[in-house]
Amino acid sequence: MTFNWKKSAIILADGLLAVYLLLAVTAFNHPDESSDVCNEVNIHIEESVVKGFLNADDIKTQLQRARLYPLGDPINTIDTRKMEETLRQNPFVKEAQVYKSQTGHIYINLTQRLPILRVKADNGEDYYLDEFGNIMPNTHFVSELAIATGPVNHAYAQKALTRVGRFLMNNPLWANQVEQLQVLPDGSIEMVPRVGDHIVYLGKPVKLDHKFSRLEKFYRYGLSKAGWNKYSYISLEFDNQIICKKRKL
Repeated sequence: MTFNWKKSAIILADGLLAVYLLLAVTAFNHPDESSDVCNEVNIHIEESVVKGFLNADDIKTQLQRARLYPLGDPINTIDTRKMEETLRQNPFVKEAQVYKSQTGHIYINLTQRLPILRVKADNGEDYYLDEFGNIMPNTHFVSELAIATGPVNHAYAQKALTRVGRFLMNNPLWANQVEQLQVLPDGSIEMVPRVGDHIVYLGKPVKLDHKFSRLEKFYRYGLSKAGWNKYSYISLEFDNQIICKKRKL
């Protein structure tokens, strides 16, 4: 049997080429990061309906306090998972994703929680509620959100007021019109509008669609003709009727 040197050389060359390609792909997918450092940090915050509660400086400060701000650190020492876990502890952060690039950049993508209502309770507590009823601390930012006042505890805020806040955020007309929600000792609510010198009694925070629909019709076909300041008190407590108290002259 004659040994085929030519065929063996081709097989050997093919084998070496396969090894080379394997090493090249491995090196490309797992680059040597030992000498690379983070030279840029990109922080992107997804826009919210209510702006101003979270900004890049806040995120940078939070990471610096945790000694996790990566600028200047070797890429292979940056723990992106730990950064994500730390950022998720921020009460204004809903979701956080952190990843590296082969050019030495760190990308931080954040989704912020949506505040829907501010609570200023009689016991001195001042905080925001998000769309899921989570309590968010007060900040130095000023927003146009409605403010709930009165004897409000956390259980009532997270259940009843969250329901009202979600309704307002899903209805631009009322989000703009409702300025204050005064919670009464029995759990019912009075509403102070931005337009019109009157108080609207909502009763217990149930059947909000029905109550505000009736109020909208009354605004359009009643107050628009009689005058916005004719009544001092408007009650929506009972179904299928609106009770008004005339303003004393």
